[in-house]
Amino acid sequence: MWHKIAPRLAADFTVIAADLRGYGDSSKPLSTPDHAPYTKRAMAQDLVMLLQHLGFDRFCVAGHDRGARVAYRLALDHPERVQKLAVLDIVPTADALHGADTEFALGFWVWFFLAQPYPLPEQVIGAAPQLFLDYMLDSWSTIPASFSPEVRQAYLRNFHDPETLHAICEEYRAAVTLDYQHDEADRGQRRISCPVLALWGGEGALPHWYDVLAVWRAWADDVQGRALACGHFLPEEAPDETYAELRAFFAR
Repeated sequence: MWHKIAPRLAADFTVIAADLRGYGDSSKPLSTPDHAPYTKRAMAQDLVMLLQHLGFDRFCVAGHDRGARVAYRLALDHPERVQKLAVLDIVPTADALHGADTEFALGFWVWFFLAQPYPLPEQVIGAAPQLFLDYMLDSWSTIPASFSPEVRQAYLRNFHDPETLHAICEEYRAAVTLDYQHDEADRGQRRISCPVLALWGGEGALPHWYDVLAVWRAWADDVQGRALACGHFLPEEAPDETYAELRAFFAR
């Protein structure tokens, strides 16, 4: 999803774009009954090890949605590593779930559907991956033609892989269990020490539910950000504005 932004950022920064554990072309480790291998804590540790391997002990981090959840967990668990943190179209997992009611469950249905026990969601998605993918891209975006046929095909390739579908579902199962518990354990005990940029889709679901900046300021002292005129997929719906915000934030 970063194809409209990463090359432009690479003109001024070293850019490392990693598929999360289980997603895209990354490896799909075996899971466990408690889903621990697919927690954001495990994925954050992956990134620390990757960046160390590439020679970077400190770095800035940007993530969207699931990647943003890994990013803020990385900043909490490894504060000595993260210089700046950009989170796109999320609030922390525990805060999101605290607002859950009937309307939330219908609007954020994917949280609860993908977290159902194996193999129900894997088999449902695997039976109609094109339908599932197109529904998400089209219903969660507000800018027409944000996803070219080539981009949709790239996403669809991974939706045809049973191991990827299982890994994605395991990550959602971890989110509503261990990730939630990790956030609750940190609430009021640990704070994000680096500067934070929060961006979100002003035409999406997030501002309907949360005062986004207020939520993040409960977790960090130095928070800035704003809504962009788009839906959920900021890097693809509003690439110019997203790029400009990230470049300015990381360059300061």
